[in-house]
Amino acid sequence: MAAQATLHCLTGCAIGEILGMAIGTALAWHNVPTMILAIVLAFVFGYSLTMRGVLRAGLDMRTALRVALAADTVSIAVMELADNGTILVFPGAMDATLSDALFWLSLALSFVVAFAVTTPVNRWMIGRGKGHAVVHQYH
Repeated sequence: MAAQATLHCLTGCAIGEILGMAIGTALAWHNVPTMILAIVLAFVFGYSLTMRGVLRAGLDMRTALRVALAADTVSIAVMELADNGTILVFPGAMDATLSDALFWLSLALSFVVAFAVTTPVNRWMIGRGKGHAVVHQYH
């Protein structure tokens, strides 16, 4: 269940990260604003994927938002720390552009690291009835 929750979280984070980096790179933004945009979009898409499911289960928008915040905040935060931390220490990754293999290689590696770091966190939270355990009652 923890691996599935982490994969769900990683999907939203990956969509946001890639979109944010693509936008920042296409607009020739510096690294910090690009990274901030990517992180913000990772949270937006992570929460949106969860909200989509719980809204389908019949929750109103306000309750769905509360469920998404409770289910995903810690998971996304840990994932973003691991993901962006990996990119920061990967030589040359911060200066790579969308057409560079280094950009995609470092991004893929950062997602693998983020998954590996976040899965135990999600397992711990689910075991205590927190995180994605909150969402499962709506599936």
